Amino acid sequence: MGRGRVELKRIENKINRQVTFSKRRNGLLKKAYELSVLCDVEVALIIFSSRGKLYDFGSSGPSGIYKTLERYQRNIFTPQDNSVERETQQNWFQEVSKLKAKYESLQQTQRHLLGEDLGPLNVKELQNLEKQLEQALAQARRRKTQLMLEQMDELRRKERELGDLNKKLKFQLEAEGLNLKAFQGLWTSNPDAAGTSSFHVHHSQPNPMECEPEPVLQIGYQYVQAEGTRSVAGETNFIQGWVL
Repeated sequence: MGRGRVELKRIENKINRQVTFSKRRNGLLKKAYELSVLCDVEVALIIFSSRGKLYDFGSSGPSGIYKTLERYQRNIFTPQDNSVERETQQNWFQEVSKLKAKYESLQQTQRHLLGEDLGPLNVKELQNLEKQLEQALAQARRRKTQLMLEQMDELRRKERELGDLNKKLKFQLEAEGLNLKAFQGLWTSNPDAAGTSSFHVHHSQPNPMECEPEPVLQIGYQYVQAEGTRSVAGETNFIQGWVL
């Protein structure tokens, strides 16, 4: 009678579980070693116990397991993904190469326009460079002329504005001058209005010494000299009155 099939399930007994783990671990490591030797294959085995202890095996030696893992990571992608990635890398490389060549060409052209590194150029290239410089010079001159014309138009516009403002001010001054002359003519032509008008005209006197003296207020006793009495020379009436 043959041996019955053993049901695979977790061993509840801790001791029996640890014994079974040790036996089967050693058998698995032995089978991995035999497989690598008999079939000449690269084998890497990693085992972690329930307590977190590590057991590993590498057919290429202690450090060979890391090489095997790197090889595994490189080959986990499908061939289609590898082809797409390879094609993308090639496209990027071509794009970078084109941009680099264009950048170097622009730098070389800039040096030629500045008159540098002209030795390797032949006659045809020098003629093309001369045409480019002439075209650039013509464009610069056209742009300069355009800017100058725009500035001249702006100055003419400002000149017209100032002229209009000057005319307005001139008309205002002339109008005020006419009004003043008309008022003066009306004043001189109607002398009777001077007496009834509220404005008083003060006529200037040619000699201020000819003005009539105004009355002066004197405080104190005023002495009046009697007739036939001699006045003291050099003394005023005011002093004489106080002396007496």
